[in-house]
Amino acid sequence: MNEFLLVIHRDLKSKDASPSPEQMQAAIKPFQDWIGGIAAQNKLVGPPKRWDGDGRVIKQNTVINGPYAEIKESIGGLFMIRAEDYDDAVEIAKGCPVLQWGATVEVRMAVPSV
Repeated sequence: MNEFLLVIHRDLKSKDASPSPEQMQAAIKPFQDWIGGIAAQNKLVGPPKRWDGDGRVIKQNTVINGPYAEIKESIGGLFMIRAEDYDDAVEIAKGCPVLQWGATVEVRMAVPSV
């Protein structure tokens, strides 16, 4: 098994970027069920964490307020899973219920230590 990072990116500028409180409430249970299913398969390395919309991006001697300020995209959450390979990790990521709200899920494999 390999470890993969799943990064949920929120789109901060589309019409679906700010779901209503009702939509947010409706999304909680499916997200919890999805995470629970990953955990039940012993594929959850660490629980998901939510991140604020601010943050800072540092490039050489410049600090920009907010990540990806130019494209209005932010990290909404990230967590680690176990999967056989990229195909397996992508299949898990495709089940993320927040995809329906315009979010994207990035999948990255951890590089084994030398």
